[in-house]
Amino acid sequence: MVTYVLKRVGQGLLTVFLVVSTVFVLIRLAPGDPARAYAGPLATTEQLDQVRERFGLDDPLGTQYLAFLGQVLRGNLGESYSFQSPALSVVADRLPYTLTLSCAAIVIAAVVAIPLGVWMARRRDSRGELGANVATIAGQSMPDFWIGILLLTVFAVTLPVLPASGFTTWSGLLLPAVTIAILQIALLSRLVRREMVLNLAAPYFTVARSRGYSERRLVWRYAMGNSAVPVFTALGTRFAAMLNGVVVVEVVFAWPGVGSLVVRALETRDYPLIQATVLITSVLAVGVQLLVDLLYPLLDPRVRLGKAGAA
Repeated sequence: MVTYVLKRVGQGLLTVFLVVSTVFVLIRLAPGDPARAYAGPLATTEQLDQVRERFGLDDPLGTQYLAFLGQVLRGNLGESYSFQSPALSVVADRLPYTLTLSCAAIVIAAVVAIPLGVWMARRRDSRGELGANVATIAGQSMPDFWIGILLLTVFAVTLPVLPASGFTTWSGLLLPAVTIAILQIALLSRLVRREMVLNLAAPYFTVARSRGYSERRLVWRYAMGNSAVPVFTALGTRFAAMLNGVVVVEVVFAWPGVGSLVVRALETRDYPLIQATVLITSVLAVGVQLLVDLLYPLLDPRVRLGKAGAA
């Protein structure tokens, strides 16, 4: 168990290191001058040189990279060019909004997708299941920004019952959360259906039915219980993906989270802010995946993490 956890932590740290290092190189290869973005379009050559010297932008790439690694080890990723404050503090101020949005979206997705997937499995090859399949495929195919604009048009413009942007009240959370959840519902419900179809046709299910157990107990305790591990894994994976993938939705709804912060950082070539954002979201995503792995034995006592790690 301990060996497995240490191995997974090591793999997670390596993943974060590779992701952050790759982003460090790519943003510096991208076109644009952060000194110009910081000093303004009317800055003189001398002013630009002063900015580059202040932030170490005129140093060789290797020197900048070593300085960056030193900052990571000290827990200080430098000062944001656009906010004039520590980059980690800026990201930490926005992070609760992204976490709130991601948690709301995954809860909506789980509450809708799991019963829907069970219903589709129990009524497979019926007209109702065909219609549900068409709906989930449509939800999986539509881009989230288009879904967000559609929901804004209907519920914030045509029927002005919900706020169009921002997070001034809790009602402002509903539209962006539903926008994100629609894709997750489409993916998760199809996964639940597939796992449930396999379990409903398994021999143990037939034996349990012959013993006179109620249909509700058979479906939710036995079939759904044996489908819990892949479904829980998918929920954890989708939640981790949301932490890095809600940029477009946050921009559409002017959500004050990390996603909209990344867009601003990219526009201003704010290297410290981009690096801090990638570092924090990567650590969170890896942490969620590790937590999912550690919770496997609670869902299925047959899972032994020590043996899995040794294998």
